[in-house]
Amino acid sequence: MSAPHSVLVLTYWSYNDALIQTYTLPYLKQISAQLPRGSKIFLLTLDKEPLQTNPDLSEWNTELISVAYEAFGIKGMFMWVRVLHRLVRLIRRENVKTIHAWCTPAGMIGTMLAQFTGRRLIIDSYEPHAEAMVENGSWKPNGIAFKILMYFERKQTLFATYLICATEGMKTYAREKYGHRKHNLFVKPACVDLELFSELNRKNPKLLSELGLEKKIVCVYAGKFGGIYLDREVFAFFAACQQSWKNDFHVLLLTNHPRNELESFAAVEGFDVKAMTTRFVTHREIPDYMGLGDFAITPVKPVPTKRYCTPIKNGEYWALGLPVVTTPNISDDSEIIVAKGAGCVIRTFDKPGYDQAVLAIREILKRDRTQIYADVRTLAEVYRDFAIAEKIYAAIYGPKSGIL
Repeated sequence: MSAPHSVLVLTYWSYNDALIQTYTLPYLKQISAQLPRGSKIFLLTLDKEPLQTNPDLSEWNTELISVAYEAFGIKGMFMWVRVLHRLVRLIRRENVKTIHAWCTPAGMIGTMLAQFTGRRLIIDSYEPHAEAMVENGSWKPNGIAFKILMYFERKQTLFATYLICATEGMKTYAREKYGHRKHNLFVKPACVDLELFSELNRKNPKLLSELGLEKKIVCVYAGKFGGIYLDREVFAFFAACQQSWKNDFHVLLLTNHPRNELESFAAVEGFDVKAMTTRFVTHREIPDYMGLGDFAITPVKPVPTKRYCTPIKNGEYWALGLPVVTTPNISDDSEIIVAKGAGCVIRTFDKPGYDQAVLAIREILKRDRTQIYADVRTLAEVYRDFAIAEKIYAAIYGPKSGIL
C-alpha cells in the first residue's frame, strides 16, 4: 500500500468566489480520488470577509485554511510573512509532498515555499497574469507589482515539476517569454460539470414567470464588468439588440455589480433598463438562472494575453446549449464558436460591429431550438468535459505517476 501523499493547494481567491466554487473545488475532488488512503489536501484561500460558517470539505479529504486578505502594500507584506511561516510549519508537520498552486499569483508563493522546503511544485491554470493586468489597464508596465509577478512567472515556469496550461498556445508563450524548454506541460481548459449544466436547467417555467421573461428573447451574462471585462461596450451591444427585437428583447445579468453603475452605462449607450433584470444568486442556482437565456455573452477584453486564457462561463453556456457572443481571439473559443456556428464574434466595437453580431445571432435563433441545444452542447462535451482534467490529474498523482 502506498504511503499518504498530502497536498497543499494555494489560491489567491476568497472561498466564496466563483473561482473557488467552480474552478477549484471540483478539481480537488478529482485529485483526492487519485491520492493514497490517508492523504490530505490543505486548501489556502484569501478572504476579505470572515467566513460565516466553516465549510465541511471532509468528503474530499480537504481542510480549509482561510487567511484574512490584505492588499499589496506594507500590510500585505506582513500578511505574507505570517502566512509563509505558517505554511512552512504545516508542510513539515503534515509531511506535505506537493504544492499545487492555482494561477501564477499563487504560483509566486508556491515557488518560494517549494524552493525553501524542497517539495515539488505544480502550477495549475497556467496563463499570463502580469502582462494581462497591464493590458487591461489595472497595472502600469513599470510598476512594482508587474515587475515582481513577471519575475516570478518566469521563475515558476522554469522551476515547476508540471505546468497545467489553460490553452495549447500557452506552450508557445512560455517558450518565447520565459525560455521554457521542458516537456512537462499539460493542457486543461476550464471544464464544466455536464450533469449540473444540462437541458434540465433550460427555461424553468417558475423562474420565467417570476422574472416576467415568458416569450422574451433573453441574453444572459454571468460575471463582472470592468477589469478584464468590457462594460459600456456590452450595453452598446444590448442597445443594438433592443433596436432589432424591440420589446421582445430582455437582458438577464447574474452579477453583484452595483445596479446604478450598470444603469449609467446603459444611459450612455441608449439602452432602456426596463429590459434589464439583475440578480446575484448562489452557485447552486446559477444553472437554472443561466438556463433562462436564449443566448449568452462573454465580454472579455480582447487584449493579446487573453489568447491564452480559458473563460469558465463559455463551458457553462455551451453545456446549456446557449449560442455565445464573444470578442476576438479569446482562448480557442472565438474560433470554435465561429467555425461551429455556435454564436458570433463582435469584430468591431461600433454600431456596424454590434449590428452584424445581432444579425448573426438572429439567424442562429431561427433554427430549431432542440437542434441548437444539441449542436452547442456538443462543444461542451468535446472541449470542456471533466474527463480531460481527470486524465491529467491521474498522470500527475495516480499510481502510475511515479511520485508515490
